[in-house]
Amino acid sequence: MARNLDLTALRSFMTVADTGKVTAAAARLNLTQSAVSMQLKRLEDALGQSLLDRAGRGVALTSEGELLLGYARRMITLNDEIWGRMTHADFEGELVLGVPCDIVYPQIPQVMRRFARDFPRVKVSLTSSFTTRLKAEFARGEIDLTLTTESDIEPGGEMLDESWLVWVGAHGGTTWKSNPVKLAYERSCIFRPLVQRALEAAGLEWEMAVESDQTRPVEAAVSADLAIHTQISSSIPPYFEVIQHGGALPELPAVRIGMYLADGPKRPIIERLAEVIRETYGVGDASKRMAAE
Repeated sequence: MARNLDLTALRSFMTVADTGKVTAAAARLNLTQSAVSMQLKRLEDALGQSLLDRAGRGVALTSEGELLLGYARRMITLNDEIWGRMTHADFEGELVLGVPCDIVYPQIPQVMRRFARDFPRVKVSLTSSFTTRLKAEFARGEIDLTLTTESDIEPGGEMLDESWLVWVGAHGGTTWKSNPVKLAYERSCIFRPLVQRALEAAGLEWEMAVESDQTRPVEAAVSADLAIHTQISSSIPPYFEVIQHGGALPELPAVRIGMYLADGPKRPIIERLAEVIRETYGVGDASKRMAAE
């Protein structure tokens, strides 16, 4: 008698293993938590093995689950490759994706890897810059889809996520205690004037220790503990750490990650790229949040 594994259940199992939580996996898959739990139970019943250790706050793989995970990844990858090649052959060409420098990681590599797998005949060119520059290029028709980091999403945009702006510095750094506060920023950074106003409102003096048109000199200065910077809390690079200032520095406001799609003949494939981005950020079509028209 033929015994076939349920690929949908395998995908849920793989996603739970990657996120460490059933709720997070459900959000990424655009399913309810109960649906994912039922798929996992069905998979365990079919194999006669316990795949997840649910004793802690999250979930961990059992030894049998670790064994299955490697097979699951190979099966899902092959399934998605077949699906992409057999069902999306009509999509080809090039898309330009704009992403602010401070949110390239960790989501965008996942987006580009999956999109390339599902739409192998479409080339995605990534351009990374500052939100103001990306929006200007988008307005001129030079970018097909752009993400943004801004305080408010403009009409026609879609909010993907909301996070907090936090102070960051070198690991074990102490320069944040300096008076005046030493800052490092790109000249076009949209958060630079906001941070300066927050310091002034708190009665703190500041000086621009490093300013540049590029991101790398700023990263180097902050990593060397010559100045401090701000970063979106969901995208802290490994060479920075959040400064535990205990109230010595002002609290900073929330930041919204937005998405804007261009109209025109490429809109159908732009929508496909947008779907992958939404799923990576855990925002399904039903819960899409649009700015007021």
